[in-house]
Amino acid sequence: MENITIAYPTSGITLLDSTSSMTTKYYDYDKYVKSPLDYITLVVYSLTFLLGTIGNGLVIWFTIFRMKKTVNVIWLLNLSIADFTFSIFLPFSIIYLANDYKWLFGNFMCKLNFMVLFLNLFACVFLLTVISIDRCIAVIFPVWCLNHRTPRLALFVVIGVWILAIVFSLPYFIFQDTLEYNNVVVCLTNFELNQSPDIGRSRQGWTVIIRFIVGFLIPFIIMVTCYTVIALRIRRNPMTTSTKPFKVIIAVIIFFLVCWLPYHIFSFLELYSAYREDEYLSSEIRIGISITASLSFLNSVVNPFLYAFIAQDFRATYWRSIQSVFQKVLI
Repeated sequence: MENITIAYPTSGITLLDSTSSMTTKYYDYDKYVKSPLDYITLVVYSLTFLLGTIGNGLVIWFTIFRMKKTVNVIWLLNLSIADFTFSIFLPFSIIYLANDYKWLFGNFMCKLNFMVLFLNLFACVFLLTVISIDRCIAVIFPVWCLNHRTPRLALFVVIGVWILAIVFSLPYFIFQDTLEYNNVVVCLTNFELNQSPDIGRSRQGWTVIIRFIVGFLIPFIIMVTCYTVIALRIRRNPMTTSTKPFKVIIAVIIFFLVCWLPYHIFSFLELYSAYREDEYLSSEIRIGISITASLSFLNSVVNPFLYAFIAQDFRATYWRSIQSVFQKVLI
């Protein structure tokens, strides 16, 4: 029986011709059996959906209805919107995996579901970069910020961030595709689009490189630079600012690195194994991709808990709101 390449929902494994050197692994659909890793992934996806939806939903509700619209609140609100959007799309991947990688939702949703993952990546990292720059400017130019750092300006910046995030995530909408095989539809990445394997290799390589540079390396350098400047300014003049406002942001950045850096590393390893045509290495990397993709999902869960347990203003507003609800119910 002819075999077919099956990609994990977040792996980015390329669908190419069966004779192409980029084809990394094959499964016989009639003999496919879930592995323990599949069940673990299902559990992670499900927990991420539940905690991410509830946690980010609460943050969005509190920041919109219970908190003053300051610049910092606008940053955190949009981080939660990015994570919440990703979380509500997770059931598509959960059903896909639970149904033995048989896609039920059509070509458009296949594209959109995969695009949302990377929209979340780019939106979060761009927002974290903007927050770092904002805090750095506030420390270096406090007088300018007093006159010009307004929620209106922050709103325009946020709109620009979302536009950039959409632009950089569009390739994942374009290259994600569905394929029907023996009346079974799968959803996976197709960099060839009916063109030569060499073009597919080139597109996959550039996609991985651009994702790493734009979605990780440059933002990371900017964030480290900004917080180094802030730390030096605080060290020279402890009265310049308090370190408390930076706790949440630094924690969010650390967890972002922990959740996403392994995925970038395995994306490069995946690319390397494809060019080497190493079937064993590709098989091992596929496992690593699945694990690191699941780890990256957890980033959408971590942020709201960081806000709740570290951000004093948010925590105080949360408990006041909870007390208000109980008072209304009991009185």
